[in-house]
Amino acid sequence: MYEAIRTKSVHSTPAASDFPHRSREEELDIQLAGHLAALLAVTDELRGTAPDPGLDTAAERLAAEVTRLRDGRPPVRAVPAASGDPARLHRRAHTLAGRALVVAASRADTAAAILAAERMDAHAGSQTAPAAPRQLSAAR
Repeated sequence: MYEAIRTKSVHSTPAASDFPHRSREEELDIQLAGHLAALLAVTDELRGTAPDPGLDTAAERLAAEVTRLRDGRPPVRAVPAASGDPARLHRRAHTLAGRALVVAASRADTAAAILAAERMDAHAGSQTAPAAPRQLSAAR
């Protein structure tokens, strides 16, 4: 005789309420806070290699933005060390600031976008000149 199945199939997908969801805004907040926290860590490293009041101010502004995005939880700060290649650190900081700018723009966070753009400009001016681009030969 046929008996109806009383339990759920192990192959069924869980209902939407079975696990937590984050909104797109929350995901962008998390991404932006992560990029800014990474930029803060590189800024702290740069502060150790070449003390600069501008870097100190930038680090404090970055820490304030990360705290705001993380609902009041301050970021973990790196202790500035006097090692590392400043040109490499400036390139890394420029890249991180660019990533933060992209996320801040998609999130429409003006304060974070302005800060990221300022940091990009500051680190772009501090990098050593990149190697000249190679010319492609016309004989290809």
